[in-house]
Amino acid sequence: MKRLKFKPAAQFDDRGKVTVLNVAILLGLLVLPAIALQRRAADFRWIAPYAILIGVLTYWSYAHDKRKAKTKEWRVPEFRLHLMEVIGGWPGAYLAQRRLRHKCSKGAYQFVFWIIVLAYQCAALDSLQDWGISRAALDQIKRF
Repeated sequence: MKRLKFKPAAQFDDRGKVTVLNVAILLGLLVLPAIALQRRAADFRWIAPYAILIGVLTYWSYAHDKRKAKTKEWRVPEFRLHLMEVIGGWPGAYLAQRRLRHKCSKGAYQFVFWIIVLAYQCAALDSLQDWGISRAALDQIKRF
């Protein structure tokens, strides 16, 4: 019978890979918001650094949470991770989920994550339609 050898946690290489497909999906998800911002004459000198900064901070938060999970220490609350996604860090979260293989198999977490990404897509689409969808929804609410 073969004896199992256990490696210290630091020696495990559980890092995933960011594939060309992952990058293509991310770029595809960024197209609609970028077009919407461009059509709204947004100043990309402010938006691009903010998006990069919040994306990097979100990625770091995922990495920090992953390290804490491995050592069974106090974790980053999921609410905080989702909050960072909502304020613009969802691209960093997407990359972290693929690269770090963290939070990518938890169904409830993924559901909320993809709702946030969908909300960004819907807001961008609505913006391109001069907020027609939002106006129609508000009109329906007012009728109640």
